Amino acid sequence: MRKSLSLLLILVTLGTATATAEAQKSAKVPRIGFLSGGARGATHEAFRQGLRELGYVEGKNITIEYRLAQGKLDRLFDLAAELVRLKVDIIVTPSTLDALAAQRATSTIPIVMALSSDPVGTRLVQSLARPGGNITGLTTLSPELNGKRLELLKEAVPGLSRVAVLWNAASPEKALEFEGTQVQAVPLGLQVQSLEVRGPDDFEKAFRAAARERAGALLTLTDALTISQLSRIAELAAKSRLAAIFSEREFVDAGGLISYGPSSADLFRRSATYVDKILKGAKPGDLPVQQPTRFELVINLKTAKKIGLRIPPEMLVRADKVLK
Repeated sequence: MRKSLSLLLILVTLGTATATAEAQKSAKVPRIGFLSGGARGATHEAFRQGLRELGYVEGKNITIEYRLAQGKLDRLFDLAAELVRLKVDIIVTPSTLDALAAQRATSTIPIVMALSSDPVGTRLVQSLARPGGNITGLTTLSPELNGKRLELLKEAVPGLSRVAVLWNAASPEKALEFEGTQVQAVPLGLQVQSLEVRGPDDFEKAFRAAARERAGALLTLTDALTISQLSRIAELAAKSRLAAIFSEREFVDAGGLISYGPSSADLFRRSATYVDKILKGAKPGDLPVQQPTRFELVINLKTAKKIGLRIPPEMLVRADKVLK
């Protein structure tokens, strides 16, 4: 009797151990697709930091498949389709153009926008409160903030009357943003000159046009194309002695004059919370699109000196960061 009970106990123990091992073996590690028109940078690390804060460690309990176009935006659709074929659980996108490519590739895999300036206007979501479909995430409110950026340019440049606006004419979102910028310039008494680019080869020509029309300052509408050329834009602006303002601090770190906008690192970190909620069963269409909570004004005094511009002291006092 005792032998039978001992044998039964051993069999039960072995069965339980085998079942546990099989369960662990079959436990699925979530696979996240990261689709970007640019290259890997500090904002990507902010996303990974956000995941770590939620208990996800890349290579252990979560996998990230990076698909980066490195500025070759015509590759985005193929890269998005590749992530769909890999059957990733979620696709994370750093910009609206990336999100549009992912949207075209799938209507079922959840998509999290880390940054999108106008997700409603570009029809990525139905509304901020009720996105619907398979897309949600965060918005930068960039169109609304361009008026503030124009105000900052006018404050920084005495007698400013003409502002060149550099934008990607291949992006429907940037076309809407440019139109809004024109409207916002009117009450400020500013004329807007359109500098349209569609690829890396167009930037030199655009800056020559700004010089011919005697633009006094430059506003860049940020997207995957301009981010991929940020160092070049900063260099061309300084060479043209243009006071340039951007939405992303990365441009100022690369030599641009001023940036004003939401903290990209904060938005990327917060996008990880959407990944966590969706992996736990939430539907992206039920998760409201969040707006920025932190804004930064950054000024590069070294660049100001280079282009012969004196930034007003009261503007420097308001800055969150001054690079000297």
